[in-house]
Amino acid sequence: MGRFARWCALAVACGAALASGVANAAAGQCIAHSPAHRVALVELYSSEGCNSCPPADNWLGQWKQGGAAQGVVPLALHVDYWNSLGWTDRFSQHRFTERQQTLTDVAGAHTIYTPEVFVAGREMRHWSSADSFADRVRQIVAQPASADVAVELKPRAGSPSGAFDIDAQFTSHAATADPLNAYVAVYENALTSQVRAGENSGATLHHERVVRQWIGPVSLAAGHAQIHHDVTLDAVDAGAPADRFGVVAFVENAATSDVLQAADLAACH
Repeated sequence: MGRFARWCALAVACGAALASGVANAAAGQCIAHSPAHRVALVELYSSEGCNSCPPADNWLGQWKQGGAAQGVVPLALHVDYWNSLGWTDRFSQHRFTERQQTLTDVAGAHTIYTPEVFVAGREMRHWSSADSFADRVRQIVAQPASADVAVELKPRAGSPSGAFDIDAQFTSHAATADPLNAYVAVYENALTSQVRAGENSGATLHHERVVRQWIGPVSLAAGHAQIHHDVTLDAVDAGAPADRFGVVAFVENAATSDVLQAADLAACH
């Protein structure tokens, strides 16, 4: 059985439990609620300057639809430490390098590299094994959620097309005294780069779920947090259609890096 077929089998097996997290676009609403089970946030740390990264980028693109309907919420975070080696990745942000280092330090390691994958806040070295990845996701979605996340996207009244207000609500019922943080990521799909230098010189690279804006951490107080953020899509990628964008909101244990829950919302249209 091939990789995609194995993943489809997992999705069908989990289907009934996973259906509860689907976004609702009815009556003009564009809102997503996290399901009752835990969802696997998948973070890929990548760079256009790294010649071992394109296969990982393509792998992540399998789940570009994201969301609770498949138990996986994928994000591609492009780091900046390759930029001095011949090609500057236009999607890279230093904060993603810092986050990768923080996740690595919490795990007791110290070396960061690309491509590197974290699933629900924990490094997964064998992400390219379909069976290993499916097993890891299955373990996560079998757990009841210890946090609830809701995210809503509203067109900004009186503003040009492509201006939105993001409102994300976070509630934790985790039995822990550890500090909890909330985050929001604005991502973009269907991106292409013609690389003219560095290890991938001459290649055309395709990217999905690339994080373009990152908001947080915002601490949960008494188990609650809210993030309100204004985004103008033309300021992120001028001329890009709204249906290329989406929003992910998640809650993380700051002490252990475990991601308790996530919600995924594609821009409704």
